[in-house]
Amino acid sequence: MTYYRMALGAATVLALAIPAKAQDKTLTIAGSGGVVKEITEKVFLPAYEEATGWKTNFVAAESNIMLEVRTMLASGKMLYDAMEVSASNYPIGVKDGLLAKIDYDLLDPNGELPEKAKKEFGVVAAAYSTVLVQRLDKNPEGRKIESWADFWDVETFPGPRSLNRQPQYTLEFALLADGVATDDLYDVLGTEEGLDRAFAKLDEIKDHIPVWWTSGAQSVQLLSDGEVFYSSTYNGRVTKLQESGIPAEIVWNGGALHTSYVGIPKTAPNYEAAHDWIRIRTMRPDLEIEYVKQLPYPNFAPGLFDQMSEDMARNMPTYPENAEVQFVANDEFWAANIDHIRERFDEWLLE
Repeated sequence: MTYYRMALGAATVLALAIPAKAQDKTLTIAGSGGVVKEITEKVFLPAYEEATGWKTNFVAAESNIMLEVRTMLASGKMLYDAMEVSASNYPIGVKDGLLAKIDYDLLDPNGELPEKAKKEFGVVAAAYSTVLVQRLDKNPEGRKIESWADFWDVETFPGPRSLNRQPQYTLEFALLADGVATDDLYDVLGTEEGLDRAFAKLDEIKDHIPVWWTSGAQSVQLLSDGEVFYSSTYNGRVTKLQESGIPAEIVWNGGALHTSYVGIPKTAPNYEAAHDWIRIRTMRPDLEIEYVKQLPYPNFAPGLFDQMSEDMARNMPTYPENAEVQFVANDEFWAANIDHIRERFDEWLLE
């Protein structure tokens, strides 16, 4: 009995002395299923566990994640510590008070992340761009499109064009073509005069757009078939177009950078530990390169492009030279304004 008590006492002391790694601390993360889940479980979760000693529990819940968070908040029992937040869900999370503020003093005390990567309630985890693409073989000899103003210049660059049939992927480009600075886009677009200006600019080019594309696949098919010479499209689609032998080139200038995030739900039980997860997910270039090899949607991990070939790096939307000449699409603006603008846009298309 004495031996048993001594052993039990020793075991208790040992348990108290063991670091967090053996104390079964678990961080619960909600996010996408499919390929994203596979990569996360293969690349990021083991790195977090090794760095912190915590265990992880990854829950595939992206399709209804905001509903789940809202329900948990109402019940007073938040089960998630961190979560993926899509571009469309971010403004909902902010407006409805579902997200906790990111403590950047805790996450990034040395200021390594660029401002484009940081939002009040989330950090960029992945990005893609809507960009202008040109068929170089259709350009006038010695000339190349370099801006949306050139896209609108049908005299210098004749030929059919295409744009997205959704206003949130098109109206900003019309304003850029009309001389609005990227920093002023949403201030202008948020006024009736600004909307009138955007639609007046679209009037100038409407007759040169035989097809308004509705999917990324359609946009590059139009270019591949030569049905249009110039088009907006998603950057990730262009590589395959080029690999097929089509002399297509991205114009990053004036591109729209679309971002998704990793954030923390309000009342998360492990708020500080969630910052450790966000750091692993968004600031480790050695891990991010493995993600990008399988999904070409990079974030702003410091030093990421040192891990890539120059050709690969220059095709990434967050490559510094590319990101510098783009604007970040304002999801909050579109969440608040999409209904009445889409109605006007659809009516304009039918005129």
